[in-house]
Order: sequence, then C-alpha cells, then structure tokens
Amino acid sequence: MIPDPNPRTAVLPSLPLDVAPEVAAALAAGRPVVALESTIITHGMPWPQNLETALRVEAAVRDAGAVPATVAVRGGRLQAGLPAEALEHLARRGLAVAKASRRDLARLVAAGQDGATTVAATMIVAALAGIRVFATGGIGGVHRGWTARPDVSADLSGMAHAPVAVVSAGAKSILDLPATVEALDALGVPVVGLGTGRFPRFISPGDDSLGVSAVAADAREAARLCAAHWRFMPSTGVLVANPPPDDQAIPATEMESVVAHAVADAARQGIRGAAITPFLLAAVQRATGGRATAANVAVLAANAHAGAEIACALHS
Repeated sequence: MIPDPNPRTAVLPSLPLDVAPEVAAALAAGRPVVALESTIITHGMPWPQNLETALRVEAAVRDAGAVPATVAVRGGRLQAGLPAEALEHLARRGLAVAKASRRDLARLVAAGQDGATTVAATMIVAALAGIRVFATGGIGGVHRGWTARPDVSADLSGMAHAPVAVVSAGAKSILDLPATVEALDALGVPVVGLGTGRFPRFISPGDDSLGVSAVAADAREAARLCAAHWRFMPSTGVLVANPPPDDQAIPATEMESVVAHAVADAARQGIRGAAITPFLLAAVQRATGGRATAANVAVLAANAHAGAEIACALHS
C-alpha cells in the first residue's frame, strides 16, 4: 500500500536501518562514533588489500578513541556498523556488489539487495543513525569538461542536505577542483581546513590557488566550528579538509600531468558518465606505479584518525 501523503494521517513504516550493537551502545551513551564508507572496500582496490585497508581504517578510528561504523546495504537494510565477517564478504565480492549512491538506496531496499555506499549515501545513513562525523578519502565533485557535459557528483548536494562533518583530503585530483570549491560555496557547505588554509587535492597537497572558508588549528577547533554551524544551519554538512600525510603525498604538478593524459585518453576512447571515474583512477594508478594507492590508504587512515578526534571533541 502506498503511504498516505497527508502527514496528519500517514502511518510511516519502520525505517529499514540496523545499527550495530556496539555503535548503538556508543550513541546511546553519548560516546563518539565515526561513519565510514564501503565503496572503498568493493570498488576502491583489489582483494585482499581492500579488506586490509578497511580493517586499518577502523583501527585508526579506535586508536583515536571512537567507535567505527562502516556503512553498507545488506539484504535491503541500511547498516551502520558491520561485523568483521560482513567486511570480508564485501571485500571478497568486490565489484559484484552494487555501488550505492543516494539515488540507489530506495531501489536496493525495495529489492532486498546488497550495496556498498558512496560518500553521498553514507552521509544519509550516518545522519539517520545520529552519527555526526564521517571520514573518507576524497569526495567527488565537479568533473572536468562539465561545461560540455554537466557531470557533478551527488556528494556535493549530499553535504548540503545531511548534518554530518565529512573529513576528507579535499576532493579527488581527477576533478575540476576550482569548480568543485565554487559549488561547495554555492551550496552553503563550509570548508574547514584542518591546520591549513589551502584546499587539499586528495593525494596531493593544496596550493595558493584554492583556499578554504575557515581554518581550524586542531580537531577541537574543527569540532567547535561544526557545532557553531549546526546551531543555525542544522541540516547542512561541513567539509573538514585534512591534507594528505607529507611522506605519502604526490606532488600536485606530477598528478596534474598524469590526470591530463588520462582525461585525454578517456576522450579518445569515448569513455564518459559513470565509467569515467574508475577509468581515470585506474590510469592514475598505472602511471604512478602504485604510489597513488599507497597514498590513498595513508589518506584514509589519517582522515579516520582525524575524524575520531573531531568526534571525541564534539562529545567532550
């Protein structure tokens, strides 16, 4: 039966959301929790490196004093927090698991299927569960060539509609970063630089060409900025931009050259739409001899640790 749209008489079905016992206990006790995405497990890297990375990222959250809550869709139910066997199941299935963005959640729930959540979808589940901090690698954004073919990640609009602090190393280097920063501004999403006034370029450090809207000296100050933002914009997220670790970062000039060649190759081969991101990321991986993956793993762990520190500060 289709629910009655009249809010005075509608009887809403129970939310198809399962919160892991450890996560639920932490939330009930007012202890810090950090949400984590699952597409990095299924679509980010191969087995068994994907499982090793997922476990390393969860451990980074715990080491900083918070509880990790990896998000996914299992059997048509949204999951906030996964047991070890579920992480391994996702890692072994890899690309066979559906990639779930915001638009896909209803389809997967209705069909009783599994899905690995993107940044945009993870924010939704985190907000529904009451988790205020989410750590990832780099967000999606405005793709290069957007003036000819508008291609904008749902991550951006997702942050405009989910009251979650997203800790990332800026946006992926394959994107049009100036356009991405402008889009965040237009959507009213503050960008808080964690110890930096430069917008990070995912696995490359930022430069003076792109800035942030506020600078936080440490996690405690970032938490204060988030809390202040939510007092008058309670339904909008915050992007906390954490630069990549110095010892793993790849120079921006090198990355720009690699990405430019990859974009040109994609154009020659007619690759576009949903296929463009995995194509470009694979090209970057090959061109950097694996250094991009090592940097990505380091970024994920660093952001997980920073996210946990921010979550702890929010609950102190």
